[in-house]
Amino acid sequence: MTLDHVRPPPAASKSSDDDARAFLQERLAYLGRIYASIGITFYLLGNLAGIIALPHDLGRRLSDPSTWVVPAACSVYFLQWLLCRRGVVSQPLLRTIDGATTMLAAVFHSLMVFTTIPGEPAGMSYTRALLLVNFGLIGRAIVVPSTARRTLAFGAAAAALSALTCQVWYVNQPVSAVPSGLHLLWTAMWALGGGVIATLASHVIFGLRREVREARRLGQYTLLEKIGEGGMGSVYRARHAMLRRPTAIKLLPSDRAGAERIQRFEREVQLTSQLTHPNTIAIFDYGRTPDGVFYYAMEYLDGLNLEDLVRYDGPQPAGRVVHLMRQIAGSLAEAHDTGMVHRDIKPSNVILVPERGGAPDVAKVVDFGLVKEMDESAWRTQEGRVFGTPHYLSPEAISSSDPVGPASDLYSLGCVGYFLLTGQRVFEGQAVIEVATQHLMDVPVSPAERLGRPVPDTLAAILMMLLEKKPEQRPSSAHALMALLEPADDVEPWSTERARAWWSLRGRPIVERLRRPASVERDESRETHTLVATG
Repeated sequence: MTLDHVRPPPAASKSSDDDARAFLQERLAYLGRIYASIGITFYLLGNLAGIIALPHDLGRRLSDPSTWVVPAACSVYFLQWLLCRRGVVSQPLLRTIDGATTMLAAVFHSLMVFTTIPGEPAGMSYTRALLLVNFGLIGRAIVVPSTARRTLAFGAAAAALSALTCQVWYVNQPVSAVPSGLHLLWTAMWALGGGVIATLASHVIFGLRREVREARRLGQYTLLEKIGEGGMGSVYRARHAMLRRPTAIKLLPSDRAGAERIQRFEREVQLTSQLTHPNTIAIFDYGRTPDGVFYYAMEYLDGLNLEDLVRYDGPQPAGRVVHLMRQIAGSLAEAHDTGMVHRDIKPSNVILVPERGGAPDVAKVVDFGLVKEMDESAWRTQEGRVFGTPHYLSPEAISSSDPVGPASDLYSLGCVGYFLLTGQRVFEGQAVIEVATQHLMDVPVSPAERLGRPVPDTLAAILMMLLEKKPEQRPSSAHALMALLEPADDVEPWSTERARAWWSLRGRPIVERLRRPASVERDESRETHTLVATG
């Protein structure tokens, strides 16, 4: 028996039930608000028009059943809105509210058969009552998630009410040209017709909603919400059917890769999934959907990337720069030891989270070639368009067609450290070729000169060493860089207390700000949403 046939644990079922309950509550509140607003608007406008056109008819109008029937129907929907608009209402109670509102509204709409409007044709009130009952049923079927069986039951009950009410009205008419039994049959058929249409609507819409839910499933993962989109695909927060761990899933359209790149993608995922360094994004799973969309699942990181760290918090203290660079270097060291080169170290590919495993201010390196192998020259100009950014590329990555090595990652890390310390990129320019030329030819401005104030000599020397043009003049490996980044006398350490204080006072407010849709910003250099590692 496959995992697909194993019943999910109570936790997974409960989460799914909560989603369904919340959606039902939201839909019932919406239906109540819309129907109450429409009903009271038509009632007020109709009465105002009647008073203006027929002022002498005011006494009869006040005694007409519509004076209280219409407001009563509106009150039912208004009460539904009040009960469902806030808080958490249990699913059984929501079903009760749905049934009670539907039937009470059908009762009041049926009573509209006893209303009269001066000068209207005989039997118009009969048509009006049937239309209102049917409109109520069809509107509910469109808005409220409901099975066809439940909607049919409501339709049959409403049809019976309409038929009986209209029959009472009919037998009291002065002239009854049609036999009473035949009129009852016609009324029941017309009333039931509205219920059948509503049932068909529920069947189609409920089925479509189920198909959408199924379409949002990737194996044991259910996609919950889109949290990012980049040049190579979309990122979703997801839930595993049986595991509680937070998960992010990135979808990669198959039209971006041929057979060779598909094979390379799978090899890269398999290699990356073997990386266990605490500062490397954890890959849980990967696969391909029946319609050819590749996906991989990874740990969900609730934090911010280093680009947004500098964007919203400015240049970082030297001690924190050292703290973050050591973590990134540790991640790269493990990858380099396995023969992998990241190729795209940049601030937006390092996610900072408040805590992991009891350690505060943890950096997570993402995107270990999983996507860049699919389009390894994405930064270059193609057909007049510029893809990505060269701000963090090493000289050899720009000038050579040969595969880059670990030293290229170290150069990129030097660019990231420079950006963290000064708040500015090593080289700036209006065009890709301008920035690329500076990486190839120009000597970087010292961090102290760029920042406009003194910086620790030890850190400045390390950054300038990483930014050497020739790979052999940089640290020999990521392990060697970690040794250079050992605490120095001229660098104030980034302590646990300072890290936790920063997250409490600054970090959390920034993350909350980034969560607001209006504050989500994307540019060419960012393939990820600021709140999640996309891998």
